[in-house]
Amino acid sequence: MISVTEAKQIILNHLPERKTVMLPLSEAAGLVTSSEVIAGTDIPGFPQSSMDGYALKFEDKNLPLEISGEMAAGTTAALEIKNGQASRIFTGAPLPEGADTVVMQEKITVENHRLIIKDENLSLGLNVRPKGSEVKQGAVAMAEGTVLSPAAIGFLAGIGKDQVEVYCPPVVAVILTGNELQDPGKELAFGQVYEANSYQLKAALEKTGVKEIHIFRAEDNPEILQQILEQALGTSDMILLNGGVSVGDYDFVTQAAKYCGIEEKFHKIRQKPGKPLFFGIKGEKLVFGLPGNPSSSLTCFYEYVLPAVEQLSGLRNSIRKINATATHDYTKPVGLTHFLKAFYEEGKVTPLHAQESYRLHSFAQANCFLVLPEESTGCKEGDAVEIHLLPV
Repeated sequence: MISVTEAKQIILNHLPERKTVMLPLSEAAGLVTSSEVIAGTDIPGFPQSSMDGYALKFEDKNLPLEISGEMAAGTTAALEIKNGQASRIFTGAPLPEGADTVVMQEKITVENHRLIIKDENLSLGLNVRPKGSEVKQGAVAMAEGTVLSPAAIGFLAGIGKDQVEVYCPPVVAVILTGNELQDPGKELAFGQVYEANSYQLKAALEKTGVKEIHIFRAEDNPEILQQILEQALGTSDMILLNGGVSVGDYDFVTQAAKYCGIEEKFHKIRQKPGKPLFFGIKGEKLVFGLPGNPSSSLTCFYEYVLPAVEQLSGLRNSIRKINATATHDYTKPVGLTHFLKAFYEEGKVTPLHAQESYRLHSFAQANCFLVLPEESTGCKEGDAVEIHLLPV
């Protein structure tokens, strides 16, 4: 067995180069830009009013002004005002030629068909969006490595971009093993359990921006598992084998991996839960063998699979490591790193009930792992401990 630190470094050392793709904006939300986005034009492309009001020459602000013409948003015909004139204007409209300032409509009166300005705070250029004030032509509008949030998508659309180059999230295959698995919603026969791993892994992958996830079911039969694994290797960048990584008579994952030409990099880590974790590669394909117990499977996903997915997708690691104060004692033997399901709030962390590897009830309430290293014998109430905040 190897340590947690060694396992994470081995995975990091075997990650392939990131792939990129040009996507329409409508398909890019949540992904990460793989190159700089350069503005193709000034935005806005003309001096623009930010208010409903009147456009004028600032030097004329103390004069009664003739109202000449009107400029609405979407106007394509140019308008020019001369000294002593003002033009009615609406938000988003281009300024008339000669105008340099907009006075709000609430700050004027009209006397004898003349505009009188009642704004003591009016200044040159007030309520005007200068040409190129959002972004200038040829400038870097968005840096490489930007996560495409809804606002980022809107910004790119607003500067005229209809597509963007991004890092490709991996295509992931989840292979479920175990004859005992039954679909939720169906009646359990004797010896069956409801299948939860595909649901939680798919949800966690989608939260990370993975768009393409293939779910496979394999009987406890080495030949069938090998066939499905070969199929998954042909269509996916990353394979998550679920269950069958221990040493029982029906645990066929390592056997199938070897048959399919997967090079084992490690099998078993000094940790709890998730000790039998497997990791291997075939070319640029990454293969994780996750334990079948749901809590173990999800723990291994967060600690090992998620960082790999995020690295390939250009994302920062969403698992944040901080220190917190333990609210309860917890005792463990030396020899294994423990990842305890826990709840963190206001600087304090509480280990939750039901730490067994098959139990998800406490995991559903957890927002972090309380991490006790392998050389530790546990923690006492009031101790400073390391926690890993989960992206829940």
